[in-house]
Amino acid sequence: MSGLAESQTGQLGPARGRPRSEAVERAIIEAVIKLLEEGVPLAELSIERIARTAGVGKATIYRRWNGKEELFVDVVRTAEPPDPELPGTSMRDDLVALLEQLRQRGLMTRSSALLHSVFAQMKSSPKVWEAYHAIVVTPRRRKQIAILRRGQENGELRTDVDINLINDLIVGPMLFRTIMQPDAALPEGLSEQIVDSVLEGLRPVSSRTP
Repeated sequence: MSGLAESQTGQLGPARGRPRSEAVERAIIEAVIKLLEEGVPLAELSIERIARTAGVGKATIYRRWNGKEELFVDVVRTAEPPDPELPGTSMRDDLVALLEQLRQRGLMTRSSALLHSVFAQMKSSPKVWEAYHAIVVTPRRRKQIAILRRGQENGELRTDVDINLINDLIVGPMLFRTIMQPDAALPEGLSEQIVDSVLEGLRPVSSRTP
């Protein structure tokens, strides 16, 4: 089994069906990974072929996913770092935890030729890319915005700057390094450095260190 397949253990995305169906879901996801490793393009992966490789019926797949777009998103999610447990001690600490997940995701994408290929193919498939945004990206952004709103309410963050802009200022540098600059360094401590640098200019004036 590949490193990508091994990384999925215990992380199969949203639970579907009965608890005992977990082994079936794992077999289906591993079947997709196997086909991708064999060089089958994402666009040519049919539910019928996936079902045959997994040793299940097509209906078994459709009971768990609405279509192959949702299935592909779950395959990618199995290889990504799990959503972090937020410390909850401060806005700053929660933002660092979220950025660290992005950093780890960037490192994993670089180290896995298969994952890198899948992401490239996803971007050329509007339906899959749209599903990925709806299922993964949008909920994460919603969580980031909620943390920033709480920071404003707690007096940790200025209230005179658009919160969506603040989110882009914090997340943007990490996304730029992981997506636009594939050779850029992603060292330990980068998440803290980004968050602290941005928040220095976004703290309420009364709370800044003289």
